[in-house]
Amino acid sequence: MDGDCDSLLCRSNWLPGTSSVVSRTMAASKSKNQSSLALHKVIMVGSGGVGKSALTLQFMYDEFVEDYEPTKADSYRKKVVLDGEEVQIDILDTAGQEDYAAIRDNYFRSGEGFLLVFSITEHESFTATAEFREQILRVKAEEDKIPLLVVGNKSDLEERRQVPVEEARSKAEEWGVQYVETSAKTRANVDKVFFDLMREIRAKKMSENKDKNGKKSGKNKKSFKERCCLL
Repeated sequence: MDGDCDSLLCRSNWLPGTSSVVSRTMAASKSKNQSSLALHKVIMVGSGGVGKSALTLQFMYDEFVEDYEPTKADSYRKKVVLDGEEVQIDILDTAGQEDYAAIRDNYFRSGEGFLLVFSITEHESFTATAEFREQILRVKAEEDKIPLLVVGNKSDLEERRQVPVEEARSKAEEWGVQYVETSAKTRANVDKVFFDLMREIRAKKMSENKDKNGKKSGKNKKSFKERCCLL
């Protein structure tokens, strides 16, 4: 999607080989300068049934959808204000089924940040986060620090909790990332996880641009010195 779709249903074009992925935009009218806005690409990762879609739809539309079971990945785009700056967020909501594994690497490769989601009511989904993280690290092996948050969803179901807060927080600390508990139903911390992740993505981009500019400046200085010597 290029950001100037006329309808609420638009095709996403930022993922390789995923022309069938449907993208929904919140824009009510066209914006001439929308293409110049910073775009942050977020991937929702986790086992099926943990609430990845519910979190995404709550963030996008302020609606709680309890029984949404995607058969394929859906991509959503929305304009938001991040610390006073208007930006775009593109969210890929992965399906979580086993038959999705064959193309998972393409999705991970295209993402800039990841929300690693599990359900606090299902310890197996928490255990699975380690494998998902390993897959992300393998695909993103050439990158130094990958923006990633561990998200314990369904915090409104405290009476059914199987994953202690201390256990989840300890694992996140071991990985050097933030742990946040959310509820797609009550909207608790839903905005927080998306905005915190966008901040990490933005910080990484700024750091990379600074490094690139520094290297470019160094090459220019070296070239100038070489020309002086030749003269």
